[in-house]
Amino acid sequence: MTRFALTLEWDGTPYMGFQRQGHGPSVQQAVEEAAESVVGHPVTLHAAGRTDTGVHALAMRAHFDSETQLSPFRLSEAINARLRLAGHAVAVLDCVEVAEDWHARFSCVGRAYEYRIANRRAPLTLEASRAWRIARPLDADAMHEAAQALVGHHDFTTFRSVHCQAASPVKTLDRLDVRREGDHIVIEAAARSFLHRQVRSMVGCLALVGQGHWAVGDVGAALAARNRCKLGLNAPPDGLYFVKAIYPGES
Repeated sequence: MTRFALTLEWDGTPYMGFQRQGHGPSVQQAVEEAAESVVGHPVTLHAAGRTDTGVHALAMRAHFDSETQLSPFRLSEAINARLRLAGHAVAVLDCVEVAEDWHARFSCVGRAYEYRIANRRAPLTLEASRAWRIARPLDADAMHEAAQALVGHHDFTTFRSVHCQAASPVKTLDRLDVRREGDHIVIEAAARSFLHRQVRSMVGCLALVGQGHWAVGDVGAALAARNRCKLGLNAPPDGLYFVKAIYPGES
C-alpha cells in the first residue's frame, strides 16, 4: 500500500465545501470518485483543512492510500482526466509518494489563507464569486492596524462559528496582514490551525473598520468580549482562499 500526497486547486463556487455532504457536491467526493475510477478500489481522501461552501483553494494538501502500480505523475494525470471529463472545477497540481505515517491533516504544522476584497463600485464580472465586492472606499492602513490586536495567543470565541467543533476557542494567530493592491484589499492570515469561520469573521470586522463603521480599537474590544454576539460582520465565502499547508521541514 502506497500513500500518495496530492496538492489540489479548486473553485469552491459549485461545492458544499471540501468534506463529503449528504445534500450536495463536495471536493472530497469529486476527487475520491475520480481516483477510485483510476485505481479500481475505494479510497478515502484526507485534507489539511475542511473548507466551507464556496471557499476556494490554491494549494490544498491531501492524501489517500492505494495499491496501484501507477507512478505519482501517471496517477495525477489520470485523476485530472477523470475530473475534467466529469466537469469538476478541481485539479491535481502535484502528486508524490510519502511515508505511511505522513498525514495531510495531523502532520500539518501551519495553514495560510488569503481573503480578497474588490473595493470598487462596478459589479464584478471576471471575479464574480471569487472576491467580496465592497463599493465604499476602504482604509487598508486602519484595517491592518486593527488586525494586529488579533495576532497572538487568544480566546477567539467572538470569531468562532456557533457550529465550530473545536475543543477550545483558544488559538495562536501568527499573522494577519492587510494591504491594498490597486482596487483590491488583500488580507493574509497564518496560524497552525483556525476555528470554524474564524478568518471570515475577522475579515468582516476589519471591513467595518475600513469603512469607518468601527474604530480601530473596536476589533480588540470584540476579541476581549469573548462573545459571538459582539461580532460585527461575517464576510462571505467568495473571497476566501486556502493558500498553503506547511509541514515539518517546509517553510
